[in-house]
Amino acid sequence: MRPVGESAPRKDGPDKLCGAARYIDDHPIPGALFGVTVRSRSASGRIKGVRFDPSFPWAECVVADARDIPGKNAVHLLGDDQPLLADGVVRHAFEPVLLVGHPDRATAWRALENVTLEIEPIEPVLTMEDSVSRKRVIWGDDNVFKTITIKKGDAAAALAQAPVVVEGVYRVPHQEQAYIENQGMSAWFEEDGTLVVMGSLQCPYYVHKALQPIFALPAEKVRVIHAVTGGGFGGKEEYPNMLGGHAALLALKAKRPVKMIYDRTEDMQATTKRHPAVVRHRTGLTKDGRLLAQEIDILMDGGAYMTLSPVVLSRGILHATGPYECPNVSVLARSVATNTPPNGAFRGFGAPQTLFAAEMHWEKIASVLGKDPVDLRRRNAVKVGSVLATGQVLKESVSAGKVLETAVKRSNWTAARRAHARWNKDPGKPTWRGLGLSLVHHGAGFTGNGEVYLKSRAGLAIDRAGRVTVLAGSTEMGQGASSTLAQIAADALGVPYGSVSVERPDTARVPDSGPTVASRTTMVVGGLVRRAASDLRTALAKAAGRAPSGAPAFRRAARKLCGAASERRFLAEYERPAGLTFDDVNYVGDAYGSYGFAACAVELEVDRTTFEVRLLRVFTAQDVGKAVNPRVVEGQIAGGTVQGLGWALLEQCVYKDGALQNPRLTDYVIPTALDVPDIEVAIVEDPYSCGPFGAKGVGEMPMDPPGPAVAAAVFNATGLFLPTLPILPERIQEAADEEAARRALK
Repeated sequence: MRPVGESAPRKDGPDKLCGAARYIDDHPIPGALFGVTVRSRSASGRIKGVRFDPSFPWAECVVADARDIPGKNAVHLLGDDQPLLADGVVRHAFEPVLLVGHPDRATAWRALENVTLEIEPIEPVLTMEDSVSRKRVIWGDDNVFKTITIKKGDAAAALAQAPVVVEGVYRVPHQEQAYIENQGMSAWFEEDGTLVVMGSLQCPYYVHKALQPIFALPAEKVRVIHAVTGGGFGGKEEYPNMLGGHAALLALKAKRPVKMIYDRTEDMQATTKRHPAVVRHRTGLTKDGRLLAQEIDILMDGGAYMTLSPVVLSRGILHATGPYECPNVSVLARSVATNTPPNGAFRGFGAPQTLFAAEMHWEKIASVLGKDPVDLRRRNAVKVGSVLATGQVLKESVSAGKVLETAVKRSNWTAARRAHARWNKDPGKPTWRGLGLSLVHHGAGFTGNGEVYLKSRAGLAIDRAGRVTVLAGSTEMGQGASSTLAQIAADALGVPYGSVSVERPDTARVPDSGPTVASRTTMVVGGLVRRAASDLRTALAKAAGRAPSGAPAFRRAARKLCGAASERRFLAEYERPAGLTFDDVNYVGDAYGSYGFAACAVELEVDRTTFEVRLLRVFTAQDVGKAVNPRVVEGQIAGGTVQGLGWALLEQCVYKDGALQNPRLTDYVIPTALDVPDIEVAIVEDPYSCGPFGAKGVGEMPMDPPGPAVAAAVFNATGLFLPTLPILPERIQEAADEEAARRALK
């Protein structure tokens, strides 16, 4: 059987199942110090001094501060605004100021209780609204990290003439990635001066590039090794640049290895979250619900430093209209600074925020027009030939209608909604019941020219024994990437899946295939692996005189191909598909080579007394182009759906004075198996001609539709329109009380 399309066993499965997988804290590092971080408790202020309790054994410790940094005190990413260690000022609570290392882990943690930072407070800016109003300028000239606009047609004129205009404001909160393994890194210097960092991370080459300017080292003197990683969801995309720098700085000063492992509280307090957002819609329509104009304003909270805010904002604005065609569009998007811990990557990367607003706005439109929300979506959803807000013409693999109809059919939409209406009219029933639906799209790969700039490289190695190894910097963090890449290689070579292994991501051994983000691993990196496999297969046939058939012939061809060398490598570099162009300044053109499409239907009930929500059924249909490994794809879809349901119903980051107040999984509640029903997944395959075997991305899209589907279901059940996540019982009760008060006044 051909490997692609089969649910092959996962490459990482046996070690994880049997407890043999070695996460970073499982690696014994002889002579290592344990590092901890002294952090500001003020959201904004000037550092006036540091006091060390003389009763603590400081002589046994190594202490590092900004003065010990040999190069540039900046964590390089999109900008250099975030210092590795605060020097003179702090801009958010939990900003790192000092590092302490000790041979005993418990003693290192006790050191934190014996250091006092003397900080002169400065009035902080803690909300997006205060930032925009320039209550105090804390970044640049106007607190704005990035502004993006998209224009198509004349939205203002179309709105002025539209028979129906509907307005709405939608708010989405922070979200904690809640990966199962906390952040952790180790660092040491080799005898030749090479800095080696190993840890739990998504993007080895991000860390590699960030460490070079901090330590004034050339690229060949920095090595980054990926340890088995227990989840990331974006939270380990850029933050390991910071933690890797901390571990390395202590190692440099101590002249011995250092291991730094966060506990859950520090991890949740100090690391990046999903960007909160406020999205305003003003939409013009015909009386029968056809789109005429969309005017959208997006505001995202970037926190104290830029991190990845510009690209999160970019993906957010490109998905803000939803998967619908509109002749006149005007979108303004801004990411602003606040004195809160920086926000960064999280599964979906800006799209869940703006798609929640887009889909909930359709619910409001349906209510205003008195139309079925599914019928409105059918009328306006994109199809082959549709033109998006950037001017991109959708030419292939456009399955919005197919996933929508699949979800409608699987959820028994019309009959269920009628049954719920009858149920809800009976005041004796203990609950209200509702069914809601959402439809989304999600661009696969980096936005615009991003993949061109990355110049990603990946490929295969073959040794004299005929063993084939995938070479890529793409990391396995539970999503099945290593299995998927091995299946693509095996199928393209015509060899068994079990005969292909995957090299551990290590910047000394694998090429830079780009970051493991943006739903790009299967489509982009997998495409490079397939091209490299094609080159290898041609080379084997040339060496053997004909294409080898069977394992013995394959091994003989490999020996001839390698000659005296131990192995041969075949690498491919990214090439943009023909016909794609994008203007990064004006946001015109082909933002993504392809889009995935997903629909989600959620059936739930709301307790009439406590206002608690109980999920009854969840259906989702998602187009991934081609499911390389259906079981892996189904797991990604189900897992992302649960994560989206948590954001919709349970997860609330509580802040006070810019500091997270519930940094534990006892009071930051995420869904468990008891909170969600079985999720019915329908995998839709509408192949993309430029993806390997037709595959598109799948990792992020499952996060997009659950939020609006839940809110729509609550609206259907209760008649209460809730434009803010999470939909907590107290928010439903507050809305119910307000509605009762309005009725009493009539």
